[in-house]
Amino acid sequence: MPARELQEQLNTLREQLDQNPPLTEEERVHLNELMSQIQSQIALETTTQDNNLADGVNLAVERFEVEHPTIAGTLRNIVQTLGNIGI
Repeated sequence: MPARELQEQLNTLREQLDQNPPLTEEERVHLNELMSQIQSQIALETTTQDNNLADGVNLAVERFEVEHPTIAGTLRNIVQTLGNIGI
């Protein structure tokens, strides 16, 4: 089930953030907002497209890929899962 996979990836991202990587407060706020949006989408369990969510995660990938490649990798997995479930 793709929603379960997305939840697992979101949990992985939370675990990575719990390890306190060197992020600015702005970066942490941004990631927390994205995680909240993703969690809301999972809770709705809809197949309607939310391009803003996928676009936001893609922008986060670009933002974090140089300095925080592990976080960016997890975000890429989230983007792929969102696409797989039609979001």
